[in-house]
Amino acid sequence: QVQLAESGGGLVQAGGSLRLSCAASRGTFGTYATGWFRQAPGKEREFVAGIARSGLSTSYAESVKGRFTISRDNAKNRVFLQMNSLKSEDTAVYYCAVQGATLKYDYWGQGTQVTVSS
Repeated sequence: QVQLAESGGGLVQAGGSLRLSCAASRGTFGTYATGWFRQAPGKEREFVAGIARSGLSTSYAESVKGRFTISRDNAKNRVFLQMNSLKSEDTAVYYCAVQGATLKYDYWGQGTQVTVSS
Protein backbone atom coordinates (compact mmCIF):
# COMPACT_ATOMS: atom_id res chain seq x y z
CA GLN A 1 0.00 0.00 0.00
CA VAL A 2 1.46 3.31 -1.04
CA GLN A 3 2.05 6.01 1.58
CA LEU A 4 2.10 9.62 0.51
CA ALA A 5 3.70 12.66 2.12
CA GLU A 6 3.15 16.25 1.04
CA SER A 7 5.57 19.09 1.64
CA GLY A 8 6.18 22.65 0.52
CA GLY A 9 3.23 24.42 2.08
CA GLY A 10 3.56 27.65 4.02
CA LEU A 11 2.56 31.27 4.30
CA VAL A 12 2.86 33.46 1.22
CA GLN A 13 1.58 36.86 0.18
CA ALA A 14 -1.02 37.20 -2.53
CA GLY A 15 0.62 37.11 -5.92
CA GLY A 16 3.40 34.87 -4.67
CA SER A 17 4.31 31.29 -5.52
CA LEU A 18 4.74 27.97 -3.79
CA ARG A 19 5.75 24.54 -5.03
CA LEU A 20 4.18 21.54 -3.36
CA SER A 21 5.75 18.12 -3.52
CA CYS A 22 4.19 14.71 -2.97
CA ALA A 23 6.49 11.79 -2.27
CA ALA A 24 5.61 8.12 -2.20
CA SER A 25 7.41 6.99 0.94
CA ARG A 26 6.30 3.39 0.63
CA GLY A 27 5.54 1.78 -2.67
CA THR A 28 5.12 3.79 -5.82
CA PHE A 29 2.46 5.92 -7.42
CA GLY A 30 1.28 2.81 -9.22
CA THR A 31 -0.36 2.53 -12.57
CA TYR A 32 -2.98 5.24 -12.38
CA ALA A 33 -3.31 8.99 -12.01
CA THR A 34 -2.23 11.21 -9.16
CA GLY A 35 -4.19 14.24 -8.09
CA TRP A 36 -3.99 17.29 -5.87
CA PHE A 37 -7.00 18.28 -3.83
CA ARG A 38 -7.61 21.01 -1.28
CA GLN A 39 -9.95 21.72 1.57
CA ALA A 40 -10.56 25.18 2.93
CA PRO A 41 -12.07 25.77 6.38
CA GLY A 42 -15.79 25.08 6.35
CA LYS A 43 -15.73 23.80 2.78
CA GLU A 44 -15.70 20.39 1.15
CA ARG A 45 -12.54 18.96 -0.30
CA GLU A 46 -12.22 19.85 -3.99
CA PHE A 47 -10.18 18.64 -6.93
CA VAL A 48 -7.35 20.95 -7.97
CA ALA A 49 -5.28 19.12 -10.59
CA GLY A 50 -4.55 15.63 -11.85
CA ILE A 51 -1.87 13.96 -13.91
CA ALA A 52 -1.75 10.61 -15.65
CA ARG A 53 0.91 8.04 -14.76
CA SER A 54 2.70 8.86 -18.02
CA GLY A 55 2.62 12.58 -17.28
CA LEU A 56 1.24 13.22 -20.76
CA SER A 57 -2.28 14.11 -19.65
CA THR A 58 -3.23 16.72 -17.07
CA SER A 59 -6.44 18.32 -15.88
CA TYR A 60 -7.20 21.34 -13.72
CA ALA A 61 -10.04 22.93 -11.85
CA GLU A 62 -11.23 26.07 -13.58
CA SER A 63 -10.28 28.17 -10.59
CA VAL A 64 -6.56 27.33 -10.96
CA LYS A 65 -6.12 27.04 -14.72
CA GLY A 66 -3.29 29.19 -15.95
CA ARG A 67 -1.89 29.62 -12.45
CA PHE A 68 -1.11 26.08 -11.25
CA THR A 69 0.93 23.40 -12.99
CA ILE A 70 1.04 19.75 -12.04
CA SER A 71 4.04 17.63 -13.01
CA ARG A 72 5.70 14.40 -12.02
CA ASP A 73 9.09 12.74 -11.86
CA ASN A 74 8.46 9.01 -11.85
CA ALA A 75 12.15 8.21 -11.44
CA LYS A 76 12.12 10.10 -8.14
CA ASN A 77 8.62 8.97 -7.17
CA ARG A 78 7.37 12.54 -6.82
CA VAL A 79 4.49 14.65 -8.05
CA PHE A 80 4.60 18.43 -7.89
CA LEU A 81 2.16 21.30 -7.89
CA GLN A 82 3.60 24.64 -8.91
CA MET A 83 1.29 27.40 -7.71
CA ASN A 84 1.75 30.91 -9.09
CA SER A 85 -0.24 34.11 -8.70
CA LEU A 86 -1.69 32.84 -5.47
CA LYS A 87 -4.89 34.36 -4.15
CA SER A 88 -6.37 34.44 -0.67
CA GLU A 89 -9.02 31.98 -1.85
CA ASP A 90 -6.29 29.42 -2.48
CA THR A 91 -5.80 29.12 1.27
CA ALA A 92 -6.48 25.51 2.21
CA VAL A 93 -4.93 22.23 3.24
CA TYR A 94 -3.59 20.59 0.10
CA TYR A 95 -3.59 16.83 -0.30
CA CYS A 96 -2.14 14.52 -2.90
CA ALA A 97 -3.92 11.30 -3.73
CA VAL A 98 -3.38 8.29 -5.95
CA GLN A 99 -5.96 6.35 -7.88
CA GLY A 100 -6.37 2.65 -7.27
CA ALA A 101 -7.59 -0.06 -9.63
CA THR A 102 -11.17 1.25 -9.45
CA LEU A 103 -9.90 4.67 -10.64
CA LYS A 104 -11.06 6.20 -7.38
CA TYR A 105 -8.57 8.14 -5.31
CA ASP A 106 -7.90 5.49 -2.71
CA TYR A 107 -4.63 6.65 -1.16
CA TRP A 108 -4.18 10.02 0.50
CA GLY A 109 -1.44 11.97 2.20
CA GLN A 110 -1.83 13.91 5.44
CA GLY A 111 -1.93 17.28 3.74
CA THR A 112 0.11 20.46 3.83
CA GLN A 113 -1.23 23.88 4.80
CA VAL A 114 -1.10 26.73 2.31
CA THR A 115 -2.00 30.17 3.61
CA VAL A 116 -2.15 33.16 1.30
CA SER A 117 -2.29 36.56 2.97
CA SER A 118 -3.92 39.45 1.18
